[in-house]
Amino acid sequence: MQRQRQKVVVGLLAGVVAVGVIFLGGQGLDKVSAVGRDVYEELEAFTNVLAIVQKNYVEEVGTQKLVEGAINGMLNALDPHSAYLTPELYKELQVDTEGSFGGLGIEITVRDGVLTVVAPIEDTPAYRAGIKAGDQIIKIEDQLTKDLSLIEAVKKMRGPKGSKVAISVRREGTSRLLDFSLVREVIKVQSVKSHSLEKGYGYVRLTQFQDHTSADLDSALSRLTQQNGKLEGLVLDLRNNPGGLLSQAVKVADLFLDSGMIVYTEGRLDTQRQKYYAHPGGYIDFPIVVLVNGGSASASEIVAGALQDHGRAVILGTQTFGKGSVQTILPLENGAALRLTTALYFTPNGRSIQVTGVTPDITLENLTPTQIAAREQREIREENLRGHFGKKGQPGPAPAVKENSPGDGTDGKEEPAEKENTVKEGELGKDPQLDRALQLLKSWRVFKTTVATAGK
Repeated sequence: MQRQRQKVVVGLLAGVVAVGVIFLGGQGLDKVSAVGRDVYEELEAFTNVLAIVQKNYVEEVGTQKLVEGAINGMLNALDPHSAYLTPELYKELQVDTEGSFGGLGIEITVRDGVLTVVAPIEDTPAYRAGIKAGDQIIKIEDQLTKDLSLIEAVKKMRGPKGSKVAISVRREGTSRLLDFSLVREVIKVQSVKSHSLEKGYGYVRLTQFQDHTSADLDSALSRLTQQNGKLEGLVLDLRNNPGGLLSQAVKVADLFLDSGMIVYTEGRLDTQRQKYYAHPGGYIDFPIVVLVNGGSASASEIVAGALQDHGRAVILGTQTFGKGSVQTILPLENGAALRLTTALYFTPNGRSIQVTGVTPDITLENLTPTQIAAREQREIREENLRGHFGKKGQPGPAPAVKENSPGDGTDGKEEPAEKENTVKEGELGKDPQLDRALQLLKSWRVFKTTVATAGK
């Protein structure tokens, strides 16, 4: 079974958004076969340019640097998730997937050519320091990030536990750079958190899809059932969950379904066309409300889309990220590797997750109107990434530049920085989306028609 990529995050391995890397079983780890001779014959223009540069450039430059630059340019022209891993980076990646490392706990991508925070990871140095989604990382130590690749930026922000790193960010609504001095920690994220909301009603939050997420979720559901005697309803919180392993997404959805398709992938090769199905059994005797937002991506979208298509749950929150492509790690003979987009995800009803994401059955923000307006300026989705795939696998248009204009409430003036969000996710009375979800569960008979027709 294929495994979805493990995302390269600053201080975290797993996820699916921008700096991600996956390992797909079987063909994904085979050496790439030699390119046909006819292809080389078509590269005469490239070799001519290479020779001209080496002979005439103002400084002597090595062939390896030029070729790696050409490869990076080629892959950057495809989509935001394909990349070239030098032997050094590939070796480091393999070590990282086998254990923990020191980092900051932020997920990053490139938006409009600027290194940008997708989200800080809960209970990490970046999260505690107040780094926010949408912050633009302008400097790491004294080096500008403009010319850094995603993987290079990740490498600079990782390091030994206890060591310090300084970053400078630009935040929407502020007129100066914000400086942060962070101490690296070994990032270990608890992927499943749970507690009872009220008698008979449980709450489970999945922060990432890691190796043992489905088993930990099964144990959490068993505990909730024992604590409550019987579960009358469950809130499954996937907000700000960037994804993780495809195999775990399938197993999590399988816990709540007893038959039918969960997800399928489509690619050019037969090996890239896979279908995943649910099995009999599991937790199917209580209603579910799934919470999502713009930080719910990939594996989270697979679970939400499957439960929605099967009418198994009501999806509540805001539009998800829209990361519906599969990346495969393809090792090369020289010790390097390609991270290449090879397939797209589809929900059981044939909906593409790519760019579109999952649309909630009930749209509900968790912010005040002022916070909503400020966040819309910062929120990152797949469609904001330059060169993203369209719904049918075609490259999408370049992201539009949103400017202040009369009538948008800003009058072209700089707005003050957004106030701290006081919403306490997962805590009744302080989390409007969770409060609404519990109301739905307690009035389920009224809403069962919505559940039965969700996703149709």
